[in-house]
Amino acid sequence: MQSYEERLTAPRSWWVIAGLIGVACALMLLPLGTLPMLGGLIGGAALSAVAVSSYGSVRIRVVGDSLIAGDARIPVAALGEARPLDPEEALAWRTHKADTRAFMLLRSYIRTAVRVEITDPADPTPYAYLSTRDPERLVAALAAVRA
Repeated sequence: MQSYEERLTAPRSWWVIAGLIGVACALMLLPLGTLPMLGGLIGGAALSAVAVSSYGSVRIRVVGDSLIAGDARIPVAALGEARPLDPEEALAWRTHKADTRAFMLLRSYIRTAVRVEITDPADPTPYAYLSTRDPERLVAALAAVRA
């Protein structure tokens, strides 16, 4: 049973930048001829699109009794209080309040986040910081699984 899923996709402007990188590659290869220029356009745009797509393919899910955030799989039993963070609070927790031992699934283009305490005594990670577009829904999903 899956109670929450979110994909942290990259903003549309990043796709425009990927296309512009392809144009820049084409312009660099223009002195070599038309065919290398087209190869630069296609290759540069394709490589930058792959980079944007892979960076924006990370997911946050609450499945069964686990929180899956990127590559991390954390049992809900090892989690403490989950707090939604507004944009100002999220900025503080990813800058001057941040703990170097924390698990950070950070996407700078997403302004809100959730801070989840990790209560497992065997784990030195104090909390997980998860960028999310809908922090209240993620907190509610974690509370529902815990109940």
